[in-house]
Amino acid sequence: MPTNGQNGLPRRIPALTRLPRPLYARAESLSAGSWTPRHTHEWIQFSYAISGVLGVHTAEGSFFAPPQWGVWIPAGMEHEVVTSMRAEMRSLYVRREDALWAGPRCRVLEVTPLARELIKGFCQLPVDYPEGDTAESRLAHVLLDQLASLPEVGFSLPLPRHPRLLLLCNELIENPEQAVTLSDWASRMGTSEKTLMRLFQRETGLSFRGWRQRMRLLSSLDHLEQGHSVTTAALSCGYDSTSAFIAAFKSLFGITPGELFR
Repeated sequence: MPTNGQNGLPRRIPALTRLPRPLYARAESLSAGSWTPRHTHEWIQFSYAISGVLGVHTAEGSFFAPPQWGVWIPAGMEHEVVTSMRAEMRSLYVRREDALWAGPRCRVLEVTPLARELIKGFCQLPVDYPEGDTAESRLAHVLLDQLASLPEVGFSLPLPRHPRLLLLCNELIENPEQAVTLSDWASRMGTSEKTLMRLFQRETGLSFRGWRQRMRLLSSLDHLEQGHSVTTAALSCGYDSTSAFIAAFKSLFGITPGELFR
């Protein structure tokens, strides 16, 4: 679960200064290790993976979209998008004024079957589709309504802003199999477990145990996407028991590893 995608070639960012319509669609076939440099734009972005896993990294944390989930990125938020393996991505850019219901947070959303078909149909329209009382414009407005109602899921990994705590979190992200305890971290930071526990909860909104479990499960997505066995994925992210890994995976993602990548 790398925090940057600079292992392959950078992707081109569209040279747009404004959106010609309320919605702008972009379809891409991404190679393994593709990434964008950190950037911002004045419109909202919603990107979802038809296949592969997308990672979106911001100052707030990291957000992951397995197949048929998508990442909602607010306008003006600095971000980078990475893929460890090949992926088919569909992105929608939305004008601020046409999504006043949108909040300021980056979120991972479930793409419902209806939304998926609407996105598929919209991606076939020209960039300058006819506006007014036309079938194309009505499709765009129905799609916007559907985006507003997509359910949020917890495929995000919040990062602390505290410098020393962030350093430790990044170390664990790079080596998720480490059996590091809260006591170990407290010793390294020269503080008590209780103080560190409060700091971690305040900085991330999660307990240390909850954060580490989510980090490990998210890190397993890359291994599963590459076709590794569930046992290999479990061991690589610090689980000794395959059954415990599957139970935790289903608790977070709602389905088993086999069902997610079937």
